[in-house]
Amino acid sequence: MRLRTVLATVTAGLAAATCLTAAGPANARADNACSPSVSIDRFSDALDKTTYRGTYVGNLSALAVDGDGSLAALSDRSSLFTLDRTTLRPKGVGRLADESGAAIDAEGLVVDRDHTRLVTSETEPSVRRYSPGGRILDRLPVPDALRVAPAGRAASNGTFEGLTLLPGGHTLLASMEYALSGDSTGIVRFQTWDRTKGGRFELAAQYGYPVDDGLGVPEVQATPDGRLLVLERGYTSGVGNTIRLYLADPRRATDTSGVEKLTGQSGVRLIGKTLLADLVTCPALGATAKQPQPNPLLDNIEGMTVTGRAKGRLKVLLVSDDNQSATQTTRFYFLRVRV
Repeated sequence: MRLRTVLATVTAGLAAATCLTAAGPANARADNACSPSVSIDRFSDALDKTTYRGTYVGNLSALAVDGDGSLAALSDRSSLFTLDRTTLRPKGVGRLADESGAAIDAEGLVVDRDHTRLVTSETEPSVRRYSPGGRILDRLPVPDALRVAPAGRAASNGTFEGLTLLPGGHTLLASMEYALSGDSTGIVRFQTWDRTKGGRFELAAQYGYPVDDGLGVPEVQATPDGRLLVLERGYTSGVGNTIRLYLADPRRATDTSGVEKLTGQSGVRLIGKTLLADLVTCPALGATAKQPQPNPLLDNIEGMTVTGRAKGRLKVLLVSDDNQSATQTTRFYFLRVRV
C-alpha cells in the first residue's frame, strides 16, 4: 500500500550505498540486537533510485525465494524482478497484468513449488497464479465480504497485502491490511485456501488477527513450524514509521469465515501473537533517513521473506517500499530471528 503519494522521477545508476556492520552474519555483536529475539546484521541501499532495463527498481512490496536460490522482488507497479541473492543486483524483470492486460496493484507474492507465482492485488482484491513468464494461469476465489466496497466491506488500499504458503505447501494464507467495515478497527482478517488434489486452491478457514492500535499488516510469512511472522506498520507525518515484528499462531484460532462482524465477542478466539521486536529499538548502523524517523534506519517496510536458518535462528530479509518518492528509500534489512 502506498503510505506516501509524493512521486519523484529518478533514474540514478546503481547506488554504492551498501552499509554493513563491523560484524557480519556469522559473528554479529551483541550491540546489533533489536531485542532478545531479533538482531540485525546489516542493511543495503544498493537498489535505491536505480533502474534496470528501463524499469524503475523500487515500489517493492514483497519478496520470495525462488527454487534456484535467487530472490523474486515484487513491485506494486506490476513489475516482478529477479535479484541476485548475494549482491541484490537485478538479473531479470517481467511485467504482470490482469486479464485485460492492465497493470495490477501487486502486493503479496509466493513462489510455488512448480515455480509459478501467486500474486495478490489489493485493488479488487485478487489472488492470481502466473507462469514464470507472466501468463495468468488461474484466479483464486475471494469471499464477498473481503471485496472492496461497495462490492464488499473492505476499504480501498486496505486488502490483501501479505501472502504466504504454510509448511507442506497445502495451505495458502493472505493477510488483509486493515479491518472490514463492521469489524472492530483492531481486528483484521487472514484468509486461507487449501490445495485440492488437482492442484487448485479452494476457500478454507479464515481467522481474526488483533493488530496494534493505529497499525496495519503489510506482510506475513510462515515459519517452518506453521506459525507466522507478522509485520505491523504505521506512519505518522512529521514523526515517521512504526514497524513491529510479531510471532503469531493461528492453529488454535476460531474459523471466522461464518462470523459476519468481528467485534471481540466471546466465543471467537483470535490469533495469538507475541512481540519479537519493535524495530525502532534496532541499532541505526550508520543509516540515514530522508524524512523524519524515530530511528534513521526505519522506512516504509513492506516486504518480508525467510531466506534460511543459521545457528538456530531464521534469516529474515525485509525491504521497504519507496513509493518512487524522493523522501523515501528502497532499503533491504538482514535480520536473524529466534522463534
